[in-house]
Amino acid sequence: MNKDNIDSSMTETSRILIADDNEPNRELLEVYLADIDCVIATAVDGHDTLEKVASFNPDILLLDIMMPKLSGFEVCQQLKANPATRQIMVLMVTALGELGDIERAVESGTDDFLSKPVNKIELVKRVENMLKLRHVSDELQRLRSYISSMDNDLPPR
Repeated sequence: MNKDNIDSSMTETSRILIADDNEPNRELLEVYLADIDCVIATAVDGHDTLEKVASFNPDILLLDIMMPKLSGFEVCQQLKANPATRQIMVLMVTALGELGDIERAVESGTDDFLSKPVNKIELVKRVENMLKLRHVSDELQRLRSYISSMDNDLPPR
């Protein structure tokens, strides 16, 4: 189910934000991800991406590197430095392919990267795997919180 509505009352568990300043690229990624059961929102530049992250709370961010206002590197660094957003899985999607660009993407905190032109099968499998990892991590955090609350309820020895 693909929607560009970022209403916080949506019940779908998987949310993907596509950030790219090129409209055909955004549309192509949306079409490629159409078979994944998720809600998709889009952003058009670095500032818009940070605003949409705050309101949409995505599980995964597909992030172009070369965007106006803030680059993908800068957006990723800000997200990974913030405890409220560092858990968002970031998949950088870029035409840049130099070793230095890949190193800079890793240094900025990206979880994975994919080169343009994007292969549909590769994109879908990476997104599916990232969603699985994200949901397992969320479940682990819930279990840790539950165990911690149980420990707090026990009488002292």
